[in-house]
Amino acid sequence: MQSVLFPLLAVVAGYLIGSLSFAVIVSRLMGLSDPRSYGSGNPGATNVLRSGNKAAAILTLVFDALKGYVPVLLVLKFGAPYGLEEGTAALVGLAAFIGHLWPVFFKFVGGKGVATAAGVLLAINPWLGLAVLGVWIAMAVVFRYSSLASLSAAVAAPLLQMLVWDVGPELPAIALMSLLLVWRHAANIKKLMAGTESKLGQKAAPAAAAPAVKSHRHEQSREKRDHKSSHKPKQHSK
Repeated sequence: MQSVLFPLLAVVAGYLIGSLSFAVIVSRLMGLSDPRSYGSGNPGATNVLRSGNKAAAILTLVFDALKGYVPVLLVLKFGAPYGLEEGTAALVGLAAFIGHLWPVFFKFVGGKGVATAAGVLLAINPWLGLAVLGVWIAMAVVFRYSSLASLSAAVAAPLLQMLVWDVGPELPAIALMSLLLVWRHAANIKKLMAGTESKLGQKAAPAAAAPAVKSHRHEQSREKRDHKSSHKPKQHSK
């Protein structure tokens, strides 16, 4: 019974920790707008950066990574007496990642999980985590697209694990995280192909900008109609 109970409790705990959306929590504590209300609408560090507050973005990044790193590390360090091995640690990391994507505390509306996945990888295999982080940084520096860097890192993670390190019980969890990361970036892939994707550090447009533009266009359209009607020739009755 305990062989099933303890792993199950660890996975549930990992999911609940992952469900803490630090983009929203940090923004509220610092008096910023909800990151789900501007930019990409994604509650993650990159979108928080679009608010112009770098400190909030850094805090979001750090805590999102820690909520993937800490649960896995705790299982690896203290789980053996309870029958929690590397396979369970990988499942706990996957659960924390899924919690970030679909957080129970925030109506199951979460982020894309890049920082949380990075934390999980650093805990499972620090060298793999650093290698994948290197891929992300290189792509971000060269192309200035966070989404492209994240997609490249997602593809690199399972490939590096298979080619450089052993194919162990952690590989299925890493591969599933990568697939979910690519799936969560589907809209970004379309924007990248269309050339409309926002670059790193680009500020989000004010929420009131769209209605203002619409109102201005409506005013221009009404002026054009009035101008045309005033120049119509008048018909004289015989």
